[in-house]
Amino acid sequence: MKVIPTIRHFHGSPMLRKNSIVTKLVLVIALFSSVIFAVTLGYNYYRSRVMLQDELESNARNLAMSLVNRVETQLTAVAKVTEGVAGALETSKYTEPQLHSLLKATVENNPEIYGSAIAFEPYAFSAQSRLYAPYYYRENGKIALSRLEKSYQFVPYLYWDWYQIPRELGKLEWSEPYFDEGAGNILMSTCSVPFYEEINGDKQLKGIVSADISLDALTEYISSVKILKTGYAALLSRNGMILAHPMKGSIMNETFFSIAEARQDAYLRELGKKMIRGESGFVHYTSLVGVRSWMYYAPIASAGWTLAVVFPEAELLENVGKLSMTMAAMGFIGILLLTLAVIYIAKTVIKPLQLLTVATDEIASGNFDVDLPIVHSNDEVGVLTHDFQVMQESLKEYIKNLTETTAAKERIQSELKMATNIQASLLPRLFPPFPNHPEFDIYASMVPAKEVGGDFYDFFFIDDKNLCFLIADVSDKGVPAALYMMVAKTLLKTEGQRLGEPDKILFSVNNILASDNESCMFTTVFCAILDVTTGEVRFANAGHNPPLIIDSQGVRYLSLKPGLMLGPIMETVYETERVTLKPGDTLFLYTDGVTEARSRKDDLYGESQLREALQLAPKEELSGMIHCISEALVRHAGGAPQSDDITMLAIRMTKDNASMNHAGKGG
Repeated sequence: MKVIPTIRHFHGSPMLRKNSIVTKLVLVIALFSSVIFAVTLGYNYYRSRVMLQDELESNARNLAMSLVNRVETQLTAVAKVTEGVAGALETSKYTEPQLHSLLKATVENNPEIYGSAIAFEPYAFSAQSRLYAPYYYRENGKIALSRLEKSYQFVPYLYWDWYQIPRELGKLEWSEPYFDEGAGNILMSTCSVPFYEEINGDKQLKGIVSADISLDALTEYISSVKILKTGYAALLSRNGMILAHPMKGSIMNETFFSIAEARQDAYLRELGKKMIRGESGFVHYTSLVGVRSWMYYAPIASAGWTLAVVFPEAELLENVGKLSMTMAAMGFIGILLLTLAVIYIAKTVIKPLQLLTVATDEIASGNFDVDLPIVHSNDEVGVLTHDFQVMQESLKEYIKNLTETTAAKERIQSELKMATNIQASLLPRLFPPFPNHPEFDIYASMVPAKEVGGDFYDFFFIDDKNLCFLIADVSDKGVPAALYMMVAKTLLKTEGQRLGEPDKILFSVNNILASDNESCMFTTVFCAILDVTTGEVRFANAGHNPPLIIDSQGVRYLSLKPGLMLGPIMETVYETERVTLKPGDTLFLYTDGVTEARSRKDDLYGESQLREALQLAPKEELSGMIHCISEALVRHAGGAPQSDDITMLAIRMTKDNASMNHAGKGG
């Protein structure tokens, strides 16, 4: 579409009226020549740039790692010596002369160490001296002694970073570079290692062993590295402080972040964050001296510092720039030739396509009755126009069908949502449901696999002291199961309040359901009645999963006598069983959606895993117990779709018999 103005500009020119074979041939040859020329030059430029950058990155990495390894070697050696001294102090008792000999020998035998100290905790060296910290260091080619507790007159060594940080962290630490006034009086960094003393089986901090290195020689070495004409190497501390850089005035006075703030450069700030996090990388950025450059940075892991090597982009791309100018001139000639070719193509091809594009834009905006342009040719443009005509008719039919389908789907979704709300309102949802009955606690939840489900639970008082509670699972899922569930729930509650015994309730409801069951649906039910004054539970089972009882003996499944589910066969007899819940005992009911929950690998949750989960679940609140099991099922599923309704109910006795009897009479 970008060539349309060109088409209109040359529409009346004599060149376009000359349709001779020679003109067409010249234009076609010019077109292909320009394309080949442009592709060749473009690929050459691209490959040259890529090869240059790859080579640069490799060289930068090698140079940076060489410098890093040199610094790491020195820092690692100092750290090993410091740890060795700390280990010696932990394993042996040193007198004061021996302590001084150890320190002096450490400095004498390790030329990379400028000075070393052993700084004790208050009264840790001697009960008569609060602080004690001998420090041996190099001075004028000799080993000199200083007492840090006396050298630091205004701020005791206890408050210096080289002492406090390893003391709190309990491990080896390199300090931020600093100018040590009062001891070494040089720019240095300190490696500090805590050492301990075992007293009555407990390790107690006794002091800090420190080893200082002078940064003057290190920074001079790094600053002396020259790259190309104006490239350089730089060293940053773990907090971004500049330790070595061609900008001499910034050393120990500026940080990477203060320069970024002064420039208001968010990219430079983010780059600094990556450096202090110990990352490495090869980036294109504006250097601290304001030059567009390539930089490779790598961490010095021992001290948390960062070393960077910087390559000015202008120096790297100097030859590439000259080549680019030549390529630009050649490209300009190629563009002129390409323009002539496009004019020809536009007259014969692009104009019909332009008209087709306008028509299809109308179709895309929803106007399916727009007339497509008439094309008399049988070439690709003609075929394309015919295909668009077919597509136009197909789209009109598709939109019509989609509109009808969407409307129908929205009606169904609205009805399912209403059904979900109705079903949820049928189940008790207010907890605690009986605040005037402190003798027991009860909690339940139901999560349908579809919009509506076939599981349900219920609980209600038959009289002042007998609470009927039940859980059920209807065969199938979805709307049919939900309708059957509503009928079964209503019958169970009605017959439960009328008959008052589990076996009679199930017998009566089964006969009612089986008398008109052409759909052959059924439901499993566990029905129980709790005497809230004694804790006795009378229950009968109609093919439902055995509940679990949680008492002082642990968690176990309740042994049930077999019983047929409700609905298939009339006159089915059910038998009442009994169990007594003591104060604190809990009865946990569930549907098979719990034990048959499937993972992504199609593994079942299972009864044993449910029992183990209940053993670990919180026992204080029944809601917490059920929520814990729900979370365990979600973890087991691992994102797999829920295959069945999940329903749980838990009931617990909370008072002793005397209290329950009193509450029962008063309630």
